[in-house]
Amino acid sequence: MTLERSWDAQRPVDLRRTLGGLVRGSGDPVHRLDPVEGFRWACRTPDGDGTLALRAAAGVVHAQAWGPGAAWLLHRVPRLLGAGDDWSALGDLPGVLAELLRRHPGMRLPSTGRVLDSLVPAILEQRVTGMEARRSWRQLVYRYGTPAPGPFEQLRLPPGPGVLLDVPTWEWHRLGVDVRRQRAIRAAATVANRLEECSELSLDAAMARLQHVPGIGLWTAAETAQRAFGHPDAVSVGDFHIANVVTHFLTGRPRGTDEEMLALLAPWAGQRQRVVRLIELAGVAAPKFGPRYSPLDTRAI
Repeated sequence: MTLERSWDAQRPVDLRRTLGGLVRGSGDPVHRLDPVEGFRWACRTPDGDGTLALRAAAGVVHAQAWGPGAAWLLHRVPRLLGAGDDWSALGDLPGVLAELLRRHPGMRLPSTGRVLDSLVPAILEQRVTGMEARRSWRQLVYRYGTPAPGPFEQLRLPPGPGVLLDVPTWEWHRLGVDVRRQRAIRAAATVANRLEECSELSLDAAMARLQHVPGIGLWTAAETAQRAFGHPDAVSVGDFHIANVVTHFLTGRPRGTDEEMLALLAPWAGQRQRVVRLIELAGVAAPKFGPRYSPLDTRAI
């Protein structure tokens, strides 16, 4: 059975720029985003498995959902799309960023409310290239996920905590996931229920709880909080690229450290992730130096 809902956001809604960060590459089996078909998401909700499909036009979002979790997903639509996500507190911005904010009024920070769905792919992205992480995520979901409810045959639900705990070491190895990341995923799956409670905590308390899990540091917690909670101040400290991009954009210098990035973002304390999102939207890349990184395929070891 299909459940439906229409939500009038009373503002522009940009599905691509709001939800694009949830999609882990063009072959992501869990999330799909298409300019014509809209957004689709397969999710294990507190009420059961569900699939959500969204389209937006003139500020009105049309949602359909399937499965036992359909009602939960439809209820979540406004928060997923940043209802109450107030960008007016940003204050003064450099001219380019102010213009980007003006030109993209439909962009918000998403809030899925599901922690493990964002945490596992973030762990897979630790200290590897995006290409490697997306391949591991895709293969993990295809091998250990299940078909999503509804009419979209290409969508699959991500594996739940019990399944993640049962994946043997040699299978993780075939997925290209080293022992360090395996242990972090198992640690997160072991306390999955406690982590899902983070959605009801304050943002600071949620970030702290995430980092209590072995193998979850500030970068992984921030990447998760940006998606699961719509955290407006969670900066991905320790990222291979972001410090350089932010420093280059704000100063013109080709490179920067995490400390320099945080000092540059200090005038927007409490809103720093919003500024980073705008800088990323500007599409300005920092100059690259040195040899190209050659990924190590752990499956060949």
